[in-house]
Amino acid sequence: MKPYLQATKIIDYDHPSIQTLAKTLAKGKTSDAAIAKACFLFVRDEIHHSGDYKENITTCKASEVLKERSGWCYAKSHLLAALLRANDIPSGFAYQRLSCSEYEPGIYCLHGLNWVYLKAYGWYRVDARGNKEGVDAQFIPPVEKLAFVPQKGEYDIEENFSNPLPEVLETLYRNDSYEKMVGNFPDIEGK
Repeated sequence: MKPYLQATKIIDYDHPSIQTLAKTLAKGKTSDAAIAKACFLFVRDEIHHSGDYKENITTCKASEVLKERSGWCYAKSHLLAALLRANDIPSGFAYQRLSCSEYEPGIYCLHGLNWVYLKAYGWYRVDARGNKEGVDAQFIPPVEKLAFVPQKGEYDIEENFSNPLPEVLETLYRNDSYEKMVGNFPDIEGK
C-alpha cells in the first residue's frame, strides 16, 4: 500500500492547507469510509469543474486545486487523493476513455477519477468530477456510482495507478486556460 499513501510533488498532502482540511473533514468520523465520503463530497461539491464553469485556469497540484477551488477532473482527483492519503487512506488513480463531444465533436479523451481502499470493501472507484444535469456521481460503497458509464467506443482502464499518468500531467501543464484545454485533452488510444 505504500505507493498509494505517499506524498508527491503533485499529491502534496504535506502542504499545510491540505493537512488542515484533511483533519477538519475527518473530525468526529470513526471509520475510513466516513472520512473518505467526507473528502469525496468536499471535492465533488466545493471544487468547481473547470470545464463546467468554463474557468480560465488549469490547476494540477493538489494544493493549487484547493487554493483556486477549481480543476478539471484530473486535478480534482489529485486533490481527493491528497485528502485521503493525508488521512492514511490509500488512494490511486483510475481513468476512463470517453467521448469528449460536449467540448469538441468527434474527439475522445481520458477522464480522471480515483481508487480508494476501504477496509470493509477493498478497492473502490469514486468520481469527484462534480455533478450536473445528467451526471450523478455518488459515494455508496460497495456500489460504484460514477459520473459516466462507458458507452459504445468508450471503456474503463482497469489499472489502479499510484501516480497520475504522465500524459495527464503534461496536458495540464501545457494548457493553462479553458480554450487551450478544449481539443487538447489527454488521450491514450488502446491503453
